[in-house]
Amino acid sequence: MPKTASEAALEVLTDLLLSNSSYSHTIHAPLEKIDVASWVFSLPEAEYQRCAPPDHIAAGSTTTDDGRPMSINVEMIGTSLMIQHYVGEIVERHHCRLVSVSDGFTPAGRSKVQVVWDLSVRPIDSETCEYTNSVTAHPTNLFLAFVEEQGMSFVRCEHRTCRAGKRLMRSQGWGRAQGRGMLRRLARAR
Repeated sequence: MPKTASEAALEVLTDLLLSNSSYSHTIHAPLEKIDVASWVFSLPEAEYQRCAPPDHIAAGSTTTDDGRPMSINVEMIGTSLMIQHYVGEIVERHHCRLVSVSDGFTPAGRSKVQVVWDLSVRPIDSETCEYTNSVTAHPTNLFLAFVEEQGMSFVRCEHRTCRAGKRLMRSQGWGRAQGRGMLRRLARAR
């Protein structure tokens, strides 16, 4: 059956990459004490905001209509207000892969991109783990049409988006802040 116009507009173009950022941090806790899924789906809003002030605005969790866990995040990336609806595709103690077709509100209008948020933890030794936070963004057809309407090329937009995403993760210490938040939770649970 052919796609409707709205389905075609929201088609994710996984062969094109808007941005890809990753950050790792050492957590001084044994693997069995860490539950990434529990952390991400019970993340207090204030802790989310501390991960990247002032860009992180709000966070909450809910479920999809079919019961899959969902994390709702609101943040600024450059001049874009992003509303992410991360649905858990992999939801395990030591690995979460969350996928969102995110709404982006810019001064020029609204569009949608796919954002994949991958969180994992692996043991280094019996008392230490490495936590990795990766974010990858792909355009939708709607996004490409939006970029074209603004008189921009995808390559130029890709460069600006990638730079903004990497700057956010690096300068704001996003992965380090998440690691500290996990450690605070682990310390309270003992």
